[in-house]
Amino acid sequence: MSSEETTMDFMSDRDVQKYLQDGYVVLDGLLTSRECDELRQRMSEIVDQMDVPEHCRITFSTYHDEQLKTQGNADYFITSGDKIRFFFEKGVFDDKGEFLVPKHRSLNKVGHALHAYEPLYKKVTHSPKVQGVARKLGLVNPVILQSMFIFKQPGIGGEVTPHQDATFLYTEPLGRVMGMWIALEDATVNNGCLWFIPGSHNSGISRRMVRTPPGTFPLTDFTGREQEYDAEKFVAAPVKKGGVVLIDGEVVHRSAENTSEDSRHVYTFHIMESQDTRWSPENWLQPTEDLPFPALYTK
Repeated sequence: MSSEETTMDFMSDRDVQKYLQDGYVVLDGLLTSRECDELRQRMSEIVDQMDVPEHCRITFSTYHDEQLKTQGNADYFITSGDKIRFFFEKGVFDDKGEFLVPKHRSLNKVGHALHAYEPLYKKVTHSPKVQGVARKLGLVNPVILQSMFIFKQPGIGGEVTPHQDATFLYTEPLGRVMGMWIALEDATVNNGCLWFIPGSHNSGISRRMVRTPPGTFPLTDFTGREQEYDAEKFVAAPVKKGGVVLIDGEVVHRSAENTSEDSRHVYTFHIMESQDTRWSPENWLQPTEDLPFPALYTK
């Protein structure tokens, strides 16, 4: 049996059916416990060496300062697709720009190019099992769009309201984007696991985040509106450490705030079937000369 066959076996035909039917599926055992710990340890080192971005240090004294801070935030975000950058939880800085909480407890996420510049993350992103999942789903020429380490800090890890990833990562046709959300610690109902509306990936999207014309502010805006969703329809998707959730770009999902005493560290990345697909030039995320979207499959 070839190694390609065994890695494709990681995802069963039944898993494929569930993914196609519900718009998501949980698969156990993508990573070993040790691999999870290594990714978390490396992130701890990255945070140790972090320079806090200037715009986070702007103190609020005038309306102009607030505008500068907002503009700085937006610039920092929209140019982060080919870099490793730091995004903080609300309320972690005082009015002088100093930390109110320990540095390691301050971050919401780090993104969006860990998959390109951090060897451990790159290895996981291109791992035989990940490539096997893409092949099992019939992807011909998948590319990696972005990656993030999400902290979901204990006590302050904020709620993520119901959304569809294709709102932010829009393609023509739709249905070409998939998230791979890897639990580096157990993700439970208590510490903010994902919740999905099964089957909600078949009705398109109602809202898009788009770049505004050059020279205008804000740098991005929303067109359309997020629909109201029936809270009763959401189903929890807890994941054991090392497991992965495959997320269709159109499935509606959310996560609650983390009110527990445990973090919920995750490494997540998005891939796109680039064959016969148009990546919208209006998306916030754009390939750059430094980092074109890399191919998932290694020869």
